[in-house]
Amino acid sequence: MIDFPLTKPAKTNILYYSVCNNSVIITVGSENSNVRRSLILNLGIFRGCTAKAAAVFFIFTGLIITHPQDSMAAARTEVQTRSSYMVTIEAPSVDVYTYKSKSSGKLGQVRRGQTYEVLAKGQDGWVRIRMGNREGYIITPGNATLVEKNRRTVDSGARERRQVVEFALQFLGGAYVYGGADPNTGVDCSGFTRYIMKHAASIDIPHSAKGQAACGAEVSVEDMQPGDLIFYSSENEGIDHVAMYIGGSQVVHASTEETGIKLSPYNYREPVKVVSVLR
Repeated sequence: MIDFPLTKPAKTNILYYSVCNNSVIITVGSENSNVRRSLILNLGIFRGCTAKAAAVFFIFTGLIITHPQDSMAAARTEVQTRSSYMVTIEAPSVDVYTYKSKSSGKLGQVRRGQTYEVLAKGQDGWVRIRMGNREGYIITPGNATLVEKNRRTVDSGARERRQVVEFALQFLGGAYVYGGADPNTGVDCSGFTRYIMKHAASIDIPHSAKGQAACGAEVSVEDMQPGDLIFYSSENEGIDHVAMYIGGSQVVHASTEETGIKLSPYNYREPVKVVSVLR
């Protein structure tokens, strides 16, 4: 990571910015205030330019939001709302599977006219539904209709999510240590997310990727918000890595001993599960 401190914050209150991988992280706020906001801008559109040159272009052409109130509004856009859905069965009967694959085991069937709560949905047409005290997956195209139940503003939750992300970003460049639990001295992937949740949100989760995957509520990739946890798996070990989504299609995670705590595209590996443990 390359840091570019600004010698004197302007009236617009850009305090400092950093370039990490293919993104620039800009922190804005007031010299006389504890309010800090971090903006993450993808520099991929500036192919052929150096990351530093692209970052300077953003700053001095006014394409970034530099007023603190505006920056808070921009940060809020991605985490402002979360939708809840119900699914109404239209086909005479629809098979319910244990996982989103027809080769997985069947849990039973749902029938025309019945309505169920949607726990997670994806672009592939599969949705996870709640049936009493059981959960299962159905294919919706040609079988069922999704209905948006409500769409609510979650400003308090958005504020907490911003705080969690900003807290996590301060550890970029920190060391990866297998079994480590403190990013100040070295941490592994689940130790990092556990530390962030505990110290930024007062939420206690296990020190293992598999254990964290069983916490909170599962959400789809389409509905994930900054602060949600994304899990990855290997063929032999199942879930073996966890990262935190920070918005802008990026995650922050304790990656490897070679790279330490870094930013990556959320789909640098194929995500197998997304969980929200934040309220």
